[in-house]
Amino acid sequence: MEDLPQGYRPNVGVCIINSDDQVFVASKLNSPGAWQMPQGGIEDGEEPISAAIRELRQETGIVSAEIISEVPRWLTYDFPPHVKAKVDRLWRGDWHGHAQKWFLMRFTKDDSEINLANGEADPEFAEWKWSSPEEVIDQATEYKRPIYEEVLRTFKPYLQGNAVSAKCKSSKW
Repeated sequence: MEDLPQGYRPNVGVCIINSDDQVFVASKLNSPGAWQMPQGGIEDGEEPISAAIRELRQETGIVSAEIISEVPRWLTYDFPPHVKAKVDRLWRGDWHGHAQKWFLMRFTKDDSEINLANGEADPEFAEWKWSSPEEVIDQATEYKRPIYEEVLRTFKPYLQGNAVSAKCKSSKW
């Protein structure tokens, strides 16, 4: 993969929005209260966009989505020591953190399609909700917060003019 930073596990993230431009977030099963957007690893030989579509389907059950935009470069974050020890053991590697390609997608069905336990993979999330971009940043795990700020800042032009984005006057994004 072109320009992939060394020492970072290749990963994708999906910022999926509904018709009100609210962002999908879910709470991790193993970290209650840690809300995040769907994300996951890129398999060997897999293109980032294919990984994003696969991860979205596996984690949320969502198949009805259209791709709107992409962050043009890899974004990285480092794992805190306790997370690094766990992921290095699970993924049999020595990773500083994740290098992520982020995609903006619009959900084109109703909420009944969302299924966190759809049987495609072990469930990762306990619950989900639609949030404003500001809430997404505020509720993110601290070490992911700078990435979320950059992702939402990049996608902000696609959220302009909405009642939801008009409420988000925070300088964070």
